[in-house]
Amino acid sequence: MSGVRPRTWPGGTRSPRGEAVIPVDYAEIEALGLGRLEGEGTITGITADSRRARPGNLFVAINRGVEYLDDARARGARAVLVPDDAFAALAALATLVRARSEARVVAVVGSTGKTTTKDILGALCAAQVPTVWAEASQNNEIGLPLTICRLEPDTRVLVTEMGMRGLGQIAQLCAVARPHVALVTHIGPEHLELLGSVEQVARANAESIDSLPPGGTAVVPTGTPELEPFLTRDDIVIRRFDAAKVERVDTRWRFRLAERELLLELPFSQRHMAENTLAALTAYDALGLPLGRAQEGASRIELSRWRGEELALPGGGFVVNDAYNANPTSMRAALIDFTERAAGRRRVAILGEMAELGETSEAYHRQIGALIAELGIEVLVAVGPAARHYMEPGVATMRWLEEPTGFEDLVRPGDALLVKASRAFGLEGIPARLANVTRSGSTRVC
Repeated sequence: MSGVRPRTWPGGTRSPRGEAVIPVDYAEIEALGLGRLEGEGTITGITADSRRARPGNLFVAINRGVEYLDDARARGARAVLVPDDAFAALAALATLVRARSEARVVAVVGSTGKTTTKDILGALCAAQVPTVWAEASQNNEIGLPLTICRLEPDTRVLVTEMGMRGLGQIAQLCAVARPHVALVTHIGPEHLELLGSVEQVARANAESIDSLPPGGTAVVPTGTPELEPFLTRDDIVIRRFDAAKVERVDTRWRFRLAERELLLELPFSQRHMAENTLAALTAYDALGLPLGRAQEGASRIELSRWRGEELALPGGGFVVNDAYNANPTSMRAALIDFTERAAGRRRVAILGEMAELGETSEAYHRQIGALIAELGIEVLVAVGPAARHYMEPGVATMRWLEEPTGFEDLVRPGDALLVKASRAFGLEGIPARLANVTRSGSTRVC
């Protein structure tokens, strides 16, 4: 791979309007028989959002997209498709584009840290070679194909993120993406309502490893016994990263991987984010990119929204918005990091439920409640039915709420706040609301 350092926009596409994507002829799409197709000419971009349609694009009308066909045309879309099967159509289009790319493809999977690791790896790679990576958490049957359809003729690395809710789903995504590198960030309790056990979580994520071609590389964490039964292939390379080999040194982080040691400045202070960086560095090295120049990419890292974002509040306080997702592993890491970041401030934890834990839900919520008490967090606001089980003895002030409102009187000037929950509980708007309230001076929190 060359050492060219291209200019990039968030998500890795070097053209914000998409003119440089791999072109596809209208007749090729028509031959796929995906549904009602109207248009002509060469397609130079594929989108499922009419607001992002540009001249030369194909607009794929999924869900309620059929209501916006005229909007897409007005914005210059060259063709529109109303698919018979939205998922199958997007997969077919992505397969067509993927077949024309020589890019090395990375599949980022795992129970926690997928989006953050994908963002970090994308930035590291983009500093060295033309790179495309998934926007936000586009990791499902819609998001993955749309990410692939952003490939450009000179793209050398494509970093995809793959989520799952059950067995077989990552395998389906890999059949479209055809990854060369599978990066497993972590294995832990998630989607247990459907999968039943952590062992099955490992099996589902290991589908990315099974999909690798001979000579491919699996990047996996050490100390994960549930994953070991799936690391038996002798025709691929297994590379391991050890979270214990991450160390804070003043304002920098020291990383040890293989026989190399790196000191990097990172745009965040959380240890679990640094551990995700080690996973990304291991994949970056597996792609043959220069570790000695990793700081160039590290300086460009921009994380997706609601992943540990810190917002200052009047009076010297702050709020951490980590409300995109939550499971027992990520909740534990966030609470420990929050306690360190609070630096003596009074701590207020506003926590929603951890979803899809099935019969183990109460036990896992109680474990987190015990940790809250152990850490000595002064105020707990629990949101949602299962969140009642966070409320263990030992927390000075506790309040349970059905909805994420009605806690503002518990917040004082100078407090440190953590907001975290599974995305379905809608806590991500709390930090901005608190900031607005504190500026207006309308409640005690000013």
